[in-house]
Order: sequence, then C-alpha cells, then structure tokens
Amino acid sequence: MALALAVPLVTPAAAAAAPATAPAAPDVITGRSAELHPEGITWDPLRHTFLLGSLRRGTVEVVRDGTTKTLVSDARMVSTFGVHVAGGRIYVAYGDMGLGQRSTPDTTYKSSGLGVFDLATGRPLHVVDLAIGPGRHAANDVTVDHAGNAYVTDPATDALYRVDRAGRATVLVRDPRLGSETIGLNGIVWHPAGFLLAVRYDTGALLRITRSGVISEVALDRPLVGGDGMDLRPDGALTVVTNSLSSSGEAAVSVLRSDDGWRTARTTLRVAPWADDEPTTIARSPRGSYVVDGDLGTLVAGAGTSDAYTLRRLPGRS
Repeated sequence: MALALAVPLVTPAAAAAAPATAPAAPDVITGRSAELHPEGITWDPLRHTFLLGSLRRGTVEVVRDGTTKTLVSDARMVSTFGVHVAGGRIYVAYGDMGLGQRSTPDTTYKSSGLGVFDLATGRPLHVVDLAIGPGRHAANDVTVDHAGNAYVTDPATDALYRVDRAGRATVLVRDPRLGSETIGLNGIVWHPAGFLLAVRYDTGALLRITRSGVISEVALDRPLVGGDGMDLRPDGALTVVTNSLSSSGEAAVSVLRSDDGWRTARTTLRVAPWADDEPTTIARSPRGSYVVDGDLGTLVAGAGTSDAYTLRRLPGRS
C-alpha cells in the first residue's frame, strides 16, 4: 500500500524569516577577573547571565565575555560568599575569613552579615550586621522564602539567622547541632512546603529546619562531607556540591530525592570526581545548572592569588 507524504514547501523567503536556532549552551565557561576568587554563584534573570561573589574583592560581579563587571560594591563587605536573586533583589552573605583585600584584625571573623541590593542598579537596600553574640562570625550562604524573608548560615557559630524584608534580623535557632570547631552549617535552600534544608560542611549531615527552628536530621544513604552550595530544583530534587577544601570530602556533585518530605533522601546521581578540583556552589539557569570553581585552594593555602574561574555544567538529569 503506497502512502502519500505531504511535505511542506519551504521557500527561500520563508527560510530567511524562520528564527535561527539558538546556539548550544557551552559545557564549560572559563574567564579571568583580577583576584576574583568567587565562592558563590546565582543566575541573573534580568541580564540573562550569572552573578558571582568574590572572596578577595567583596563585590558581586556580572559574568560577561570571559571576564566580569562589578554590579555591587560596598565597603562594609570584605568577602562575599553566597548570592541569591529573588523578587528583584540580590541577597549577599558577607563575612571575613582573613582572605580579602580589605581584611584586618578588626574585621576577620568579626565582620558578618547580609547585604540586600536592587537587582537592576546594585543600589543597597539593607546591609544587616549578623555578628550577633560572642565568638567568631562569618556568614556564608543565604536563601529566601516566598514572603521575602532571608535565612543566613554562619559556619563559624551555632546560629541560623532570619532577616525579614524590612532588614530586621533575628536568630531563628541557636543549637549545638549547627556549630563546629571547624566549619559547620553551610549551604541552605528554602523548600516551598515551608521548611529549610541545610548541610553541615564538616560532617556531611543534611538538616531539615522548620520555620519555627525545629531541627531534624535527614537520613541519607551517604553523608555529604564537604557539603557546600545547594540548589532545590523545580522537580523537587536537591543538588549538592561537595569539596575537600577544608574537609575529608570529595570534589563531587550529587543529586538527591526524597519521597517523604525530606525525612529521608537517596542519591540518584553523583558525578565524582568533579572535573574541577575545588567546586563550591551551583546555580540553575534556563540552559542548565552550572558549578563554579574559583580556585579557592590557591588563596586558602596562602600560595598567592589567581584571576581564573570556571563554570561547568552538570551533565544529565536524575
């Protein structure tokens, strides 16, 4: 039996009018920016590119053409760590671990807080001091809930902070399970079901924290030692970056899923070793999730500084 196939005729004029196919997203983006050393990364939906923090410069940078352009610069921020975009604002966790260009004995492990800036202009809206209570302080990561409340981790202390949209800070919870003699609570995400997920860098424990500060540990099939930046995907999976910068962990990226509201979780994908030695955080873009490596090992080891950074796309989905 013969089948007649209807093939539409494409004229030269119609072909010229057809939209061009978008170029394939690169698997790797490399760049150079003087002494940048980014630890944090987020997607900028306004400029359609990535934003990076800087341990050395304490700025927020726009990734452009193999280098960066400064969007946020505030003298109160010695080093910038986690960055997050929500509701037309940039949320920036800042601190000082003695690695910044402007680090001094008066600021090292004393300067710590959250900067909130206008996404379009970089203008400061709030710069909130989170060096609350005695001891060392160094804010590290930030996430934001549906109402615009920010939650900030501090691996140098045993507290988790909440900053409301008006810039008012409170201690959400202070608990020995958050503290460490080395590096404690690190990456954090907000779950739309109304709780937080945060990872301890030293032990690899994943913690579930309610809005009222009740903490429970998520039962994992393997600990996330060296757990750093995290991203909660729209499909409910959690992506976690681990490294060995100051832990016995491995440079890897893991994808976890839970069927019981994050009482337990299982690993569904693990890329290890990661192709770059010192991955820290991950950001989701319309063209995939990218992990940043800001050559922090050079800086942390006291071996000088570097201008190089790498953004590498996470392959596959699981």
